[in-house]
Amino acid sequence: MLNSADIATLWLTFKVACLATLIMLILGTPLAWWLARTHSRFKGFCNALVALPLVLPPSVLGFYLLVTLGPKGPIGKLTSELGLGTLPFTFPGLIVASVFYSLPFVVQPLQASFAAIGRQPLEAAATLRAGPLDTFFSVVLPLAKPGFMTATILGFAHTVGEFGVVLMVGGNIPDRTRVVSVQIYNHVEAMEYEQAHWLAGGLLLFSFTVLMALYSALKTHPVAHQLK
Repeated sequence: MLNSADIATLWLTFKVACLATLIMLILGTPLAWWLARTHSRFKGFCNALVALPLVLPPSVLGFYLLVTLGPKGPIGKLTSELGLGTLPFTFPGLIVASVFYSLPFVVQPLQASFAAIGRQPLEAAATLRAGPLDTFFSVVLPLAKPGFMTATILGFAHTVGEFGVVLMVGGNIPDRTRVVSVQIYNHVEAMEYEQAHWLAGGLLLFSFTVLMALYSALKTHPVAHQLK
């Protein structure tokens, strides 16, 4: 069965996933909207930058985040000068690493949903004298609901299953940065396979349930298609 340390890692992982998903939705929504609408020559560069964590080894991303956020990195120097200390091996650092690593799983579904809406609904709203914000909240958000569902579920689930990046940036500190994936590694390293089975099996069941819920929801609320 799960011991107190395992339960603590589950609770910490849940907090990290919830907070990181919220931040990714806040940051990813305007970014996805811009990528879906812009014709800028920098669009390809931005798309590649957002998608980079999908192909980059987690240890590589974690290493450069560690350097950047560390005491000699640009962000680390800035946070130190502001009296905030450095982010590596802290809970806020864990959040930052999770956001960077899982952001493509939020931005790409949103971008696809925004692009599928097309121009006609927006032009119709403009003829009714709806402002940009009114159009976005009254027209775009309802039509892009499947994209937001997908982005939220995938972003949350991917954050729960992170290992390499969170280990590099957050470390393995009990009750502060030790998440479920790291705890499974600790159990395996200590030859505690029964404890590892409980946590690994729980993550397996969680991942399968999340994907089943996602596909069932998308079947009920199909992604909007661009109007011709």
